[in-house]
Amino acid sequence: MCLLRAIGPRWFIVTAALALAVLAGHAHAQQPLRVVTTSPDLKALAEAVGGSRVAVESLLAPEHDPHVLEIKPGHLARARAAALVIRVGLDHEPWFTRLRLPPTVRVLDASRNVRLIQTETPRLRIERVAHVHAYGNTHYWLDPQNAIAITAAIQAAFSQASPADAAAFETNRRAFVTALEQKMATWNRALMPLQGTRVVVVHDSWSYFAEAFGLTIVAAAEPTPGIPPSPPELAALLRHMRESRVRIVIADPHADPGLVRRIAEGTGARAVTLNPSGYDYLRLFDENVAQLVAAARASP
Repeated sequence: MCLLRAIGPRWFIVTAALALAVLAGHAHAQQPLRVVTTSPDLKALAEAVGGSRVAVESLLAPEHDPHVLEIKPGHLARARAAALVIRVGLDHEPWFTRLRLPPTVRVLDASRNVRLIQTETPRLRIERVAHVHAYGNTHYWLDPQNAIAITAAIQAAFSQASPADAAAFETNRRAFVTALEQKMATWNRALMPLQGTRVVVVHDSWSYFAEAFGLTIVAAAEPTPGIPPSPPELAALLRHMRESRVRIVIADPHADPGLVRRIAEGTGARAVTLNPSGYDYLRLFDENVAQLVAAARASP
């Protein structure tokens, strides 16, 4: 009894200290992995894989032009404090190098894990100084099949950064891919009547989407990405659309509304605005497919 009294206080102190240490370690282990993406689409895919184990921020919102970003101190602070930065890659973010990330921040270039198109097409002209894509079309996330490869790369990067959560990342990604494949079946059924439909796009954002769902893009209104057509180029486009009986023109939210109106009025085509980017990957396709189906039904 005397022995217990002698060691009791010390035992209590040691036990309490050990308990606090365990709790502190547990709390530290539960801290989410800090991730920054250069697009809301990559944010959505990162969150699908990471779940509650990650805290993801996008440097750009869906309504912003992804090719132009005024780097502010807040952008620098978030990116430099992240454990992982996920970027679209290619030349989609000409501003990316201005982040000047330290060596402690790992960068995942999602373009290295997907099937790219238009890589053999010369896209760079000396006389054109606005944004162009010299390494292939950068809008690869608009083919939902590419999301399977993107999330595989994200899962690998997350598992390397947080090995204790690897099983959770695998489970999350498996659930996302299952949901994606179910949605793809729905989207394909909805767009089946549009197989082979000839469309014109304003900005060359939709090549992956068109290829995935069987649309035929006959022309882009912008002769070079980001460059509006000259009057002769526009006249030739309208003539080509009338001769080819193109009835749908796809615009982005950033498209010049005056240009879209001139194309629609000059050809009788139905203009539809589709979003190339969003915070909810599956919903993005849900909405774009619905918009396109509605436009096709309303077109003359």
